Amino acid sequence: MIRLPHEWVVRLRPRFEGRSVCVTGGAGFIGGHLVDALLSLGAIISVVDDLSNSTPEHLGELIDIEPDRVRFVHGSILDDAALLDAFDRCDCVFHLAAMSSVPRSVAEPERSFAVNAVGTMRVAEAARRVGVKQIVYSASSSAYGANERLPKVETDTPEPVSPYAASKLAGEHVMLAWARSYGLNTISLRYFNIFGPRQPADSPYSGVIAQFARKLLAGESPVIFGDGLQSRDFTFIANAVLANLLAAAADRAYSGDVVNIGSGERTELVQLARIMSDAVNQEAAGRAGTSAFKPIFQPARTGDVRHSLADLSRARELLGYVPITPLDDGLRQTVEWYREMYSPGGERRSV
Repeated sequence: MIRLPHEWVVRLRPRFEGRSVCVTGGAGFIGGHLVDALLSLGAIISVVDDLSNSTPEHLGELIDIEPDRVRFVHGSILDDAALLDAFDRCDCVFHLAAMSSVPRSVAEPERSFAVNAVGTMRVAEAARRVGVKQIVYSASSSAYGANERLPKVETDTPEPVSPYAASKLAGEHVMLAWARSYGLNTISLRYFNIFGPRQPADSPYSGVIAQFARKLLAGESPVIFGDGLQSRDFTFIANAVLANLLAAAADRAYSGDVVNIGSGERTELVQLARIMSDAVNQEAAGRAGTSAFKPIFQPARTGDVRHSLADLSRARELLGYVPITPLDDGLRQTVEWYREMYSPGGERRSV
């Protein structure tokens, strides 16, 4: 479990102690970590998740520990009854549920739009109907797409290049429209490549850091799609959790504002493979890292962007957001977790 710095806990606890909130997708990777943080801050939490991209184990443990403060509704964000049940008596919804994979969206574009665009509209409408005051929406930096300007600024024209990117951008427009039409307090956080412990690594749609970690720990070479010179703003999960908390804790009301959430630094994939290979070697042998694991290069994938880098000026101005975990520290924590969870052969350990 990630831990927020003590000074942030002191600042945020008064905003969440006894507060009723809902996390859509709260059994998933980012949602699960957010639920952990909200629980530690004293919130009363409702989670709605259809478990299509997650498992209930971690959430079940939390319910066992805090049955009066964690409630689970097993249902889809396309199910109005499930949403109305989950949102009942909540004043804030953190909307994280999504079909979050570019390659999968290329293979299943209609499903991607159904979940990410229509599902977000259903979340906004259910929230309006039950009197939820605020929605913090997990948007995506993929919205920038083919726009080559670096760093990415929220006022840049979106140029989505995948069904996933287009569907997540549609969700941002829902947040804006429901704010202007109905006065709902909404904000969209454009995540830049979130990674960390508990991110699934055993799917063809897993994030690149999760896939690299599993391959390297199994003694295999990581696979890079393209020439490896494409770069990403890799953002540790603790930073994304903090951004959500800051957005929900703010005194001001938002009207569909869009805010970048990243680290403000970019790393080429070949550099990432080298850093992670060195980290695995160092921890395994207690010696200086080597370049033992050479990446395997495969053709670039449809829908992938070339470069991404977040301009964080607006996040600092509106939220007071600053990254609290740098890349190296985040990668170390992540590699340690995968080492504990996966056997040398790359299979998930039973826990």
